Amino acid sequence: MTRHFLTLLDFSPEELSKLVDRAIEHKRMRLAGMMYEPLRGRTLAMVFDLSSTRTRVAFEAGMHQLGGHAIFLSPNDTQLGRGEPIEDTARVLSEMVDMIMLRTRNHADVESFAKAASVPVINAMSARAHPCQLLADIQTYVESRGPIQDKTVAFVGDGYNMCNSYIDASLKFGFDLKIACPKGFEPAPEMLASTNRVTLVETPQDAVDGANLVVTDVWASMGHEAERSDRRQRFAGYQVNKTLLDLAAPEAVFMHCLPAHRGEEVSEDVLDDRRSVVWKEAGNRLHSQKALLEFLGARASS
Repeated sequence: MTRHFLTLLDFSPEELSKLVDRAIEHKRMRLAGMMYEPLRGRTLAMVFDLSSTRTRVAFEAGMHQLGGHAIFLSPNDTQLGRGEPIEDTARVLSEMVDMIMLRTRNHADVESFAKAASVPVINAMSARAHPCQLLADIQTYVESRGPIQDKTVAFVGDGYNMCNSYIDASLKFGFDLKIACPKGFEPAPEMLASTNRVTLVETPQDAVDGANLVVTDVWASMGHEAERSDRRQRFAGYQVNKTLLDLAAPEAVFMHCLPAHRGEEVSEDVLDDRRSVVWKEAGNRLHSQKALLEFLGARASS
């Protein structure tokens, strides 16, 4: 059966833990200059309906380093931009490539695409989830502080796709998650009800108090740019700054999936604080996505 990676819920806790371990091994091999090309002769189609830096570079470089090839497709490069049904595009690409990566706003489109495809499909970000980022985040925490199981994570900001993926991760990796969002920006009730490891708290201070990992994201994600001015006012008081971060556990680390709006959701000095691991986190997108490509590529050929 074809395996897809649309949310973290598509994989078992054991598979996800092995992916994190494998990403760390890929990083070690890369730093040691080792050549490893299990995907030689394989092709990944990268379908982008939304802009990207880290995701595109990590997947494209990752496929190259694994011996394969990646093809970048924007709406201007495909018939999707001219109204072709997404299911038809999925069927056509499945006849030509070995895996497909899709970044688009509507999560239902990702699900429809995967249902029609006969090769593995990876969600490279939708309004529902950003599972590839979570693989890198967990890898970064494990490298920095050890196992994340039974630790406490604080998410401060918009209850959108990154927050949703942290909810999924709390279930799969076994950590406690405290979420602080302005009124009206909380995760959907069904997301909050999906695991007993999540607590919605009143203030950012309540969330960060004693946390081992503090996470935030932009206040106006892709698709919400027109609301940025209003959100600046609604999210006032939800900035992660040194005063807030000082409430976390002494060994806490700070993460942000980037790009960051310095001076909005995170203060300028926190990004470069000794507790910040955002640059390592960004770099780990390469290694975690290589582990994912290797995992799905091996199963697609079996």
